[in-house]
This record gives sequence, structure tokens and C-alpha cells, in this order.
Amino acid sequence: MVFMSTAPRPDEDFTDRVRREWAETHPEVDTSPIEVMGRITRIGSQALQQLDRALDASGVSRAEFDVLCVLARSDRPLRASEVTAVTMLSGASTTKHVDRLARLGLVERLPFERDGRVVLLHLTESGRQLVDTEFPQRVERDRQFLAGLDEDECAVLAGLLRRIAANVESGLRR
Repeated sequence: MVFMSTAPRPDEDFTDRVRREWAETHPEVDTSPIEVMGRITRIGSQALQQLDRALDASGVSRAEFDVLCVLARSDRPLRASEVTAVTMLSGASTTKHVDRLARLGLVERLPFERDGRVVLLHLTESGRQLVDTEFPQRVERDRQFLAGLDEDECAVLAGLLRRIAANVESGLRR
């Protein structure tokens, strides 16, 4: 059970409340990063929950949809390791998702002519149709999340987030 020492303020969002509660319980800790990172995390979680719900009718999970999207963006069949690198799934997860997508007829495995041990992954026509249906809907949901921001504000926000992403990604390589 959460006990808040003060009532929520009408001008606060969830992240403001969390930061205020941490400041009350740990006043010695500078909680200012929560202003940005807490919002990034919460926005991402909520957007992904909405994507999960939207994909329910298609019969594929978000991770499976990510695999399909990687293949849809590629101009050639890809090795499973290439899909894994882009999606940040584990190799085992990629295999599991590709197995299911192949059973659904959305992905096919092709032999790699230069090395018989390697299999290439290719989007089937059904897989392409699913991406062509779901991807524009995803982009439209994202556009709705940005309602109220003009083009310049979106560009500034994208630039700032790009810098944060670079910091996070460089930390992953350490």
C-alpha cells in the first residue's frame, strides 16, 4: 500500500508525484533525472501497452511484430543474427518468434547459398500485408501522442532524445 504524505496536486502528473514522494522520503537525493527519465519510461510503457492491445487482433505479439518490421524494412532476406541485433532480442527469443511466425505463414526460411549452415529470413506476402496494415496504424497512434506539439517542438524534442539515447547506448557498450 502506498501512503502519500500530501495529497496529489491538480497540476501534477504521475511523474511529478513520484518525484515529490521520493524527495520526501530521500531528501538527500537529487531526483531531478526523474523529470525526464521517468516520463520517457512511462510514455514508453504506455505506448507499448497500447501497441500490444492494437496487435491482439492480428494474432502476433509486439516482439513478433518487431521481427516482421525489421524484415519489412530490409531490401534482402536477413540472417537471424541480424534480426537479433536490430530488435535487441536474445538469439533464443528471435528463434522462438521466427518459429511461430513461420508456422503462421508470415516468415519463411531460405537457404543461404554460400553457407548451408546459415538460414535467411524472408517476409512472406502475408507477413508483408500484416505490416502494411499495422504499421500505418502504429504511426498514427504515435502522431496522436504528439498532439499539441508543433513541428519545431517535435524537432527539438527529437534532438534532445537523440542525445539521451546516445548516452544510454554508449553505456550499454561499456
